[in-house]
Amino acid sequence: SASAKSVVPPPSVVPSPASAGKMGLDRSRSPKTRSVSWEADAKRANDIPAKAHPEVVPSIEAEPVEAAPVAKDAPAEEAEELLLDGHSAQDIFEARPCPTSYAYDDLICLPGHVSFGLQDVALHGNFTRSIRLATPLVSSAMDVVTEARMAIAMALEGGIGVIHTNLTVDEQVREVMRVKKYESGFIMDPICIGPTMKVSELDQLRSSTGFSGFPVTEDGRMGSRLLGLVTKRDTDFVADRSSPVSTIMTKIDNLVTAQEGIELQAANKILKESKKGKLPVVSAHNRLVALMSRADLQKSADYPNATKDERNRLRVAAAIGTRPSDKDRVRALVAAGVDAIIVDSSQGDSVFQHEMLRWMKQEFPDLQIVGGNVVTKAQAQHLIDCGVDGLRVGMGIGSICTTQEVCACGRAQASAVFNVAKYARSRGVPILADGGISSPGHIVKALCLGAGAAMCGSLLAGTEETPGEYIYAENGTRLKRYRGMGSIDAMKKGSDDRYFGTAAALKVAQGVSGTVQDKGSVHRFVPYLVQGIRHGMQDIGASSIDDLRDKLYTGKLRFELRSAAAQREGGVHGLHSFERRLFN
Repeated sequence: SASAKSVVPPPSVVPSPASAGKMGLDRSRSPKTRSVSWEADAKRANDIPAKAHPEVVPSIEAEPVEAAPVAKDAPAEEAEELLLDGHSAQDIFEARPCPTSYAYDDLICLPGHVSFGLQDVALHGNFTRSIRLATPLVSSAMDVVTEARMAIAMALEGGIGVIHTNLTVDEQVREVMRVKKYESGFIMDPICIGPTMKVSELDQLRSSTGFSGFPVTEDGRMGSRLLGLVTKRDTDFVADRSSPVSTIMTKIDNLVTAQEGIELQAANKILKESKKGKLPVVSAHNRLVALMSRADLQKSADYPNATKDERNRLRVAAAIGTRPSDKDRVRALVAAGVDAIIVDSSQGDSVFQHEMLRWMKQEFPDLQIVGGNVVTKAQAQHLIDCGVDGLRVGMGIGSICTTQEVCACGRAQASAVFNVAKYARSRGVPILADGGISSPGHIVKALCLGAGAAMCGSLLAGTEETPGEYIYAENGTRLKRYRGMGSIDAMKKGSDDRYFGTAAALKVAQGVSGTVQDKGSVHRFVPYLVQGIRHGMQDIGASSIDDLRDKLYTGKLRFELRSAAAQREGGVHGLHSFERRLFN
């Protein structure tokens, strides 16, 4: 019969009656066509007489699925490896062949185990071999981003600023000196005035320097006999601005002073107890040797992570070009007390930069020098061989940069940072991830790929401390002008040297000019960035940048590549409209 020719279905297809009940199957409603006779199979299987059982499916129990055997003595590392999701950075960037270059947005960091609080995350990173930052942020050497005011704010927040090179030598030196003199325990070279200076001239001096109080000495120079001190309260109600300061100053007999050799802690105590704003430090013959400011004590309390040198002054860096005349610029900057020099070039692996680096290291062996920009290991090797103490990594990825579009040369930033950072680490040189950063998440990714700090341009543009005035759009939005150093406007001021275009009759732009929205003060914006970085590192499970680096190179830090859909999913989506507020 037809039923005798039927075949036994495999256990995975026909469930037992018991399991069928659990699955909600009602066999009484099965159609006649599903009747099965098991005679032939029963004979073959059990060699016993079989009977027809129409419309009845006998129980055929499936074999239980057993877990894969695991050796009891299997190493713990193998067990942990089974739980690893994603890929290591080495898997992504060093796979061969690896024809794809990745940007920050192409990657996502996978979360790790959190065993510490947000306040326990340490963000100390290296700017150069010997300069360490409490906040791994550097303001870019752009003429619309960093001059003295920005450099001061960045140093107070634990980062550092790089004074741009689109200035005359004297102007750049003046900007550096403003930073170095802004805050210190002992001001070793305060600006002094003579007793014959008019009040009107004093007003101009205050406006140009930003200081309100000045010591008055016999000849208006540091080291001569102190006569008195003039502050803003001494001049507020003076009607005759042609009066000499000697007629309105607080004379030395009425001043609280400290003797030469006093320690910083004791000098601070005198300032607190006297409730004075300034404390002159004099020699036995009343010659001015230093000055202390009450405002400095308050700043130290407000900014405990400030980046300072061994003399308790704020640190600052400055940019130079590769022209022969820049050697004079370097000498002047070093004399002004600059902490580091950054050679500013879009393509750093050139004979011009090599010669400049070797000369600086020969002339100033202790000067910290950052070379760049580079995006490959070969470029990095050449500059490290020339003696650099740090590297800038990035080419053509800034928000206002068109180098990749115009010159067809550059590299996606995530690939550049990882590859250069890994090689530079083997040589003991930290790197700065320069460009391509538009959020705290990008900073976290830069650190995850081996950067010691992130250099930011557009991210800080629009803050109060950047050069330039605010303008207003037609809708009332407050804006500031922002442009690339490769834009025609910037090149006309001198930045064409960084693109090897000084002698070119026709200048080809590698950047654009535009506007950015107001971001408020750096003193509110940077803490927002820092908190975002802390949250990111906590989610990853790294309590410090050093810990993050250990996880990176041991493969414990895991990544995945994101599709275009994944990138859309990871951002704001599905809303009719929304308001983005960065912080309260």
